[in-house]
Amino acid sequence: MDFNVKKLASDAGVFFTRAVQFTEEKLGQAEKTELDPHLENLIARADCTKNWTEKILRQTEVLLQPNPIDHTGARIEEFIYDKLEKKLPSRTTNAELLGQYMLDAASEFGSDTPYGSTLITVGEYQKRLGTAEREFLQTSATMFLTPLRNFLEGDWRTISKERRLLENRRLDLDICKARLKKAKQSEAKAAAAPDFQETRPRNYVLSASASALLSEEVDKAEHELRVAQTEFDRQAEVTRLLLEGIGSTHLNHQRCLQDFAEAQATFYAQCHHYMHELQRELGRSANAVSAQRQSAVCPGPVSATFPSGPRSPGTVVPTASSDKPQTLAMEQTQLPVTGTRKAKVLYDYDAHDSSELSLLADELITVYTVPGMDPDWLVGERGNEKGKVPVTYLELLS
Repeated sequence: MDFNVKKLASDAGVFFTRAVQFTEEKLGQAEKTELDPHLENLIARADCTKNWTEKILRQTEVLLQPNPIDHTGARIEEFIYDKLEKKLPSRTTNAELLGQYMLDAASEFGSDTPYGSTLITVGEYQKRLGTAEREFLQTSATMFLTPLRNFLEGDWRTISKERRLLENRRLDLDICKARLKKAKQSEAKAAAAPDFQETRPRNYVLSASASALLSEEVDKAEHELRVAQTEFDRQAEVTRLLLEGIGSTHLNHQRCLQDFAEAQATFYAQCHHYMHELQRELGRSANAVSAQRQSAVCPGPVSATFPSGPRSPGTVVPTASSDKPQTLAMEQTQLPVTGTRKAKVLYDYDAHDSSELSLLADELITVYTVPGMDPDWLVGERGNEKGKVPVTYLELLS
């Protein structure tokens, strides 16, 4: 118990002495040992890295989880599962929840009704968008957010601890320098005092004893200064090695940033693909409904196509069902081509009718466009096969 009390008193004394030295330095009343310029640059670079890493991490979390309340709840849940050493369950995204609500509503209104079937179509694609978003969030958290947090909660804490220790070693060194300077000044002042050897022998003995004590004090201060200098140099080297590791941290964060951008590009490409498919599905449904309404309101001119009365010789009956497609096919083949390019297929695609061309992922085809064609489509050729292909399924090559 006595040892602990003595140690506590000693630590308190050291802390007080350092606080006095730090205050006098701030007031300009004490000298301060300056660090090596290279070490100062490393410290400034490390502080800059820490500050910007915190800002990037915080804003990325806001980007991935815009709602502050949801973000706070997600962080608390993640913290709890991390402490329990359990895997964090995947969270349902808002798009998935919206899609499920649409599917539930369709079952209430009837899936065979126009509104119900549309709800089912949109709901399924919303769930696909939500699944893609959930995968993007998981990938971003694993490949980008986690390395940034590991740096702030691991490497930076170690660096901060060693920097605080270096600052204490510097304060101890400056304290020792001040003690030595004060001891030398006292010794010089005593040496310059009047000599009482002839008139007062007793004072001479006392002066000699005081001089010996001052000399001993100087030797002690020099020894403490050498020890403090050695500890300061050793701690400065340890801190320098840790700070030089910031370069490796930058390389690691650079790779993580590239992975994040790739995951983001994949996510947006999936969203564009799903929305394009959704528009096609809704357009096809709208065309089917429109065709049904037209057939119900205006039935086909059967009498005009097939007259009931006898025909006179030489009468020509129009056959629109056979001649019109041939005319359209001839017009399409005679349209000028703007220019052919090679394209790589990104996803498999099944043709919906004879005018489209089925695709296989990673194959190379020749594509071109014709005037007046929908910009979301191109004409694709593979050997003797030719048909329309969606642009979102292709990567155009130079």
